[in-house]
Amino acid sequence: MIKKICYTVFALFLLLPSWSQAGSFGDGDPSGVPGQWYVGTTPSYVAPSKHPILFVHGLNSSSNTWWNDNNMYDTAYQNSYETAFIDLYPTKNMWDNGALLSQKIRDIYNYYGEKVVIVAHSKGGIDTQSALVHYGAYPYVARVITLSTPHYGSQLADLAYSSWAGWLTGILGSKNDATYSLQTGYMSYFRSETDHHPNVNRNQIYTFGGTKWGSFGSSLYWGGLYLRTYGSNDGAVTVNSSRLPYGTELRVGDWNHSNIKEGSSTFNLFKNYLNEVTNTSGFNTQSVIESSVTENAASFVRGGEYRGKKQEKVLVEQGAKSATFDWISNSPSSQLILKDPGQQASSTFKVKKDESEYFNGAYHHTVTVQDPAPGEWTLEASSSSAEKYLLHVSFESAMNGALSIHLAQDEISLKAKDSKMKLQPDMTIEYYKDGKLKKSKVKTKNGSLKLPKLGKGVYNVTIDVEGSKDKNTFQRTFIKTIYVDDSGKIYGR
Repeated sequence: MIKKICYTVFALFLLLPSWSQAGSFGDGDPSGVPGQWYVGTTPSYVAPSKHPILFVHGLNSSSNTWWNDNNMYDTAYQNSYETAFIDLYPTKNMWDNGALLSQKIRDIYNYYGEKVVIVAHSKGGIDTQSALVHYGAYPYVARVITLSTPHYGSQLADLAYSSWAGWLTGILGSKNDATYSLQTGYMSYFRSETDHHPNVNRNQIYTFGGTKWGSFGSSLYWGGLYLRTYGSNDGAVTVNSSRLPYGTELRVGDWNHSNIKEGSSTFNLFKNYLNEVTNTSGFNTQSVIESSVTENAASFVRGGEYRGKKQEKVLVEQGAKSATFDWISNSPSSQLILKDPGQQASSTFKVKKDESEYFNGAYHHTVTVQDPAPGEWTLEASSSSAEKYLLHVSFESAMNGALSIHLAQDEISLKAKDSKMKLQPDMTIEYYKDGKLKKSKVKTKNGSLKLPKLGKGVYNVTIDVEGSKDKNTFQRTFIKTIYVDDSGKIYGR
């Protein structure tokens, strides 16, 4: 029998969880072992109406995310709630984590002798729903609160697995089962398996979403820059993806993906939903129906690897308000020169290290040009060693709304809102077969890609477009993923 060891550790005036069902934790921070769970210090008085809270972490994280540089645990304690914390696999998919979490939820329920309310951050919300719906843990949970959970996946995961970014994310170690499962195509499949399951409505789900992604140089800035193509976001997850059609949205606020899980940010907004009888008076709650995904044509993407010198050329259309050139590489010492159409050169790039979930460890070399001259811009890079890179150019331009992309069952089509606009799309489909990456160009007809017969798996489709209207030429890139099941049915957004 495991001995229960009760003691209190103080670190930076923050209480640490003081007991582990899977065994005692020694000195310092106990978190990080998948399957272990921890019980926080019991408040002096706990009202019978208050459910214990189980906190579930997200992608590439651990249970200490709730108490290290975060007052969520302390806030719950000060509000007289009992708490528990779980460590899941930081880089595994929702099926592996759902199975593990389901077992531990039962154990935590037995420990408290009552149902818990789960508060989950990011991918932890997907792991939680998997545990409840697919692995039968729903009887032990009163309700679920998700904080910026990508219920429909993240376009950053699509980018990480794209033909342009794969060189870089491969060497950074960003490719794993978790990020693979968060591609929007695969999450569309997960939603189809989950949203019509008999267990899906056994636990009420409440959601939060964020709209801030920080100032230049912050860890979520570049993710937000890319995701703004798809609407409001918190630097990692769009507001649209944080919603569920059968859930209740408690709030969308000016949080980023990190501070949305801090106690001082959101606890007071969801604490009324932690009790046996919820009181929703005074809260801006609404049932959210699934909204269509707005996708602006705001990005141009290139990538690969080189040694010595490399040039990338970018067409900037007339009337663009700004263009942000972001050269992302595995090296902070890239020598970069940006030349405008008149060959005037600039090398004033700001360099920052990425600490986000998908490009952690990469270096951003960034410059924003206001009112850029129309025409061909050239970015010249040089490096004495082999370098993997991704170039992302983000435009502020009226042209961003000129194109739209649509996914049917077996066809991806690109359409211009103006019939006079001429488009030349170049489509690449990428997938894994027998553990090896396969890539092929796909012929298009009238801007449409007829998908070939595909076996089961996730497929990444990159669409590079060069368009023109009245001699005004522009370039854009669309990146989408689809999932094909055993029967050949295609899932995507």
